[in-house]
Amino acid sequence: TQLPVVYEKAKEQVFKIWTTLQPLLTVHVGLASSAKAIIILEQCGKNKGYQEMDACGFHPEGGCCMLDGPEKIESTINMKTLWKNISVEGIDVIFSRDAGRYICDYTYYTSLYYGNGRAAFIHVPPLSGLVTADFLGKALQTIILEMLKQCGEERE
Repeated sequence: TQLPVVYEKAKEQVFKIWTTLQPLLTVHVGLASSAKAIIILEQCGKNKGYQEMDACGFHPEGGCCMLDGPEKIESTINMKTLWKNISVEGIDVIFSRDAGRYICDYTYYTSLYYGNGRAAFIHVPPLSGLVTADFLGKALQTIILEMLKQCGEERE
């Protein structure tokens, strides 16, 4: 599902994913604002600090995702372990604890909240001559398979 660059609509869609599909894990992919050719594995979502306006000119009440939510929510996926275990030829993969306080971070936090931490967020670069859709697809496949391995280990 492609999410709109609108806080409320993104929250509605994420809620719908968790309530209707009840997935084991939800992986969100967002476009990194810096055009550098890197893939960023985000560890946690933050609840407060959303002051930037969305495509409709709104920002969340109190600049916050969930009024009763914790300050931050960590993914059950250990991104640092993931980052150490994978190698994607031709592109740098980095680990991050700050998804940027805009729609990406907002979506991630919301998903972690509804999914009890069973969500992941990957920031990807814009497509280019270097980073083709095919290349990015293969890189994401490698990363997601490794995430699923972690989910499997959890269930054993």
